[in-house]
Amino acid sequence: MIAQSTATRALQQPDVAAAIDGSPGQQSSPTFHPLTILMVVPTLQAGSAEAGTVDLVRLLAAGGHRLIVVSSGGRMLSDIAAAGAEFVFLNVASKNPLVMLRNAVSMTRLIRKRGCDLIHAHGRAPAWSAYCAAHWASVPFLTTWYKGFREQNVLKRLYNGVMARGDRVIAVSDQIADLINDRHGTPWERIAVIPTSIDVERFNPDGMTRQQIDAVRRAWGVKRDTKIVLVAGRLARRKGHHIVVHAARRLKELGLKDFLCIFIGEDQGRSRYTGQLWDLVLSTDTADVVRMSGPIDDLPAAYAAASVVVSAAIQPEGLQRSILEAQAMGKPVVVSDLGAGPDVVLAPPTVPEDRMTGLRFASGDAEALAGTLIHFFSLPEPTRRGIGSNGRAWVRAHFNPQAVIEPTLRLYADVARRQQRP
Repeated sequence: MIAQSTATRALQQPDVAAAIDGSPGQQSSPTFHPLTILMVVPTLQAGSAEAGTVDLVRLLAAGGHRLIVVSSGGRMLSDIAAAGAEFVFLNVASKNPLVMLRNAVSMTRLIRKRGCDLIHAHGRAPAWSAYCAAHWASVPFLTTWYKGFREQNVLKRLYNGVMARGDRVIAVSDQIADLINDRHGTPWERIAVIPTSIDVERFNPDGMTRQQIDAVRRAWGVKRDTKIVLVAGRLARRKGHHIVVHAARRLKELGLKDFLCIFIGEDQGRSRYTGQLWDLVLSTDTADVVRMSGPIDDLPAAYAAASVVVSAAIQPEGLQRSILEAQAMGKPVVVSDLGAGPDVVLAPPTVPEDRMTGLRFASGDAEALAGTLIHFFSLPEPTRRGIGSNGRAWVRAHFNPQAVIEPTLRLYADVARRQQRP
């Protein structure tokens, strides 16, 4: 296990302590030799891997590097084009071994034709093809882990294991770095913890108008004084929406008034879980305090309308964009111990209460979630605002583009240099 978390180490540095107070330190940016990078991601839809890949492509392309993105496509394809990257369609989302083998051959040709310096995989199915292509073309192979994968049997563990085979393995948080080391024995020197970045200008509470916030609340059909417990992200069991439903029932039993739990996000074909959630809402008599609104266009306004943003994840989530976005919007967060680690959300006892950005509870424990929310709502309003302000300063200091692009480029340069050595 990591002896000292990123959050704890960072808080001991003067420039970061200043950032918590809203004054992030300034650092000069080094210059890197332009690279040709082959990025591989299963789809370009709306998941964490896809969003992380698109953000990285945008940052690298802006720095003068040549990006080639291999994917089976999706709604974010226009973002790839806007960044100036080349797109190559391959069905890399397929788990069919024959398709994966064909993809590996195609990637090998692409690497040689474009003169790629390295290949970077952002998902398991394409990682198997990329791993073979990197070996055949003699270029470095890197992977990025965005979350903890389930390993319910030996075959699943083998399938997941390709993500630990990179010459360097990027984990988006300390939590995921621990998981990689614990499960696969990957040496620490091959693991690099590099977070994803958040657009702190888009997610900026100062840019919100009262009209935007009121429009979101009207769309939800809630009064201005109703306390909104917001759960953002796709509907999936690993996200723990069912835990929130049970917690809502407990909040009603405890006498909490004028609150509403709102789930925003699509099920992406997981209609079975969505149906189970509806059944649970009916059986727990929480239809009056739980609402599933689906995706929302003005996501910053949704965060601004919330009182608190919750992640009740029951599997390691590493680094959830919704939690970072909420903190960037100056909103307090409540997370399970699998929903976010201490390098993502600052919570007691890791930090003193005047530095916290949220609260944490035991994963899978609806009673604990309800108790934590009761505690949060019992805090004075100035304290809750202070928690939100801490969160925005924390995200601005640690999850900005510079915090991502510089360590990524150093890593790329290092593996490319090692590959060139005789």
